[in-house]
Amino acid sequence: MKGQLTYMFHLHNSIRTYHWGSPDAISSLLGLQTDATPQAELWLGAHPGNPSRLRETGQGLDELLADTPQLLGQAVSDRYGQLPFLMKVLAADQPLSIQVHPSLEQAAAGFEREEQAGIGRDAAHRNYKDANHKPEMLYALGDFVALSGFRAPAQIIADLQRLQPWLSEPAAAISRELVDVLDREEDPLGQALALVLGGDQRIGKLVDEMVTAITAHPQLRQNRQLDELAWAAGYYPADPGVLVTLLMNVVDLKAGEVICMQAGYLHAYLRGVGIEVMANSDNVLRGGLTSKHIDVPELLAITHTQPGQATALSGATLGPGNTLYTPDFDEFQLQVLQLSAEGRAQQLACHGAGIALCTGGSFTLQRDGRQLQLHRGDSVFLPAGSPVLAQVLDGTDATLFLASAQTPGD
Repeated sequence: MKGQLTYMFHLHNSIRTYHWGSPDAISSLLGLQTDATPQAELWLGAHPGNPSRLRETGQGLDELLADTPQLLGQAVSDRYGQLPFLMKVLAADQPLSIQVHPSLEQAAAGFEREEQAGIGRDAAHRNYKDANHKPEMLYALGDFVALSGFRAPAQIIADLQRLQPWLSEPAAAISRELVDVLDREEDPLGQALALVLGGDQRIGKLVDEMVTAITAHPQLRQNRQLDELAWAAGYYPADPGVLVTLLMNVVDLKAGEVICMQAGYLHAYLRGVGIEVMANSDNVLRGGLTSKHIDVPELLAITHTQPGQATALSGATLGPGNTLYTPDFDEFQLQVLQLSAEGRAQQLACHGAGIALCTGGSFTLQRDGRQLQLHRGDSVFLPAGSPVLAQVLDGTDATLFLASAQTPGD
């Protein structure tokens, strides 16, 4: 067992294919074969819905950790009883659903409520697939566009009024109703969200006419919010979620920038490629831009309806080309190594078990006299144990992402 506890396991990871994915972004990043399938997410972790597998044996990482939980490390095993995070490579060519995640308390209560109601865990109308929360962070690998949190009501009102001269009277009437709601003192954003998603058939007509006006008048398209609204409508025409985008902040990320999504904050990824790390959960409440189940009352119950947006996260420098991102969630942190060929070996900041992914160049990982090579596209599971050193291999610059838990109690 001692050898297994210090060994490092190469992984095989499956790609999930969703319609919003990119046909080539993940393959191009990792040097994999490209096909016509829209590759949306590469999952790296022990989530039972799509676990990584040991390359040598084909065993699921979830099975390995269930059989030998000591691989997690004592503190992580005691606190979580599982690998507490999931890492993904996410590649979006089209909008993902507008969504929000519950807090830990909300997830536990919702899960128990649906268990007691006898709703199957795979049922399409089930909201809570597990009892865990799902905070997440995203590290942009290039230009990335997201929606996050609510804009100030005055900003939304200005855009609605900017479009009203081009609307028919029925569409203008519902637009004015929305303006009136946003002008109230008590929970204007929550009431606006409820109106947009409440099933009023006039909302679809308003979306149609707004898009027609934006498309026909270039000066309107110069408004970033209206331009993104029209773009989203190209994939989800007449979807009320298109109008929800007008309520939300557009967030532009450059390569290397990081945002964190806390419980209760409405968000959606629109396009781009990034490394996403989250708590090991699948709890999502959706609010539009999707064909999946939408539970408006539950969505409203867990959504924070104050203006604000995702938290930008700066990293701490551990050494040359060595940066650590520690969000306000104990379940995970992300270390990014961008090392030059001339640089010295860097220690991996791994508390408990970790998963590392190489996206460029090659590395040698060293632990207790053992060595393992990682090349572009390779990933490895690192059991808890003694320190691991990463050294660039073959004289080329190299990039490595390492997800692990933060030290419990920090």
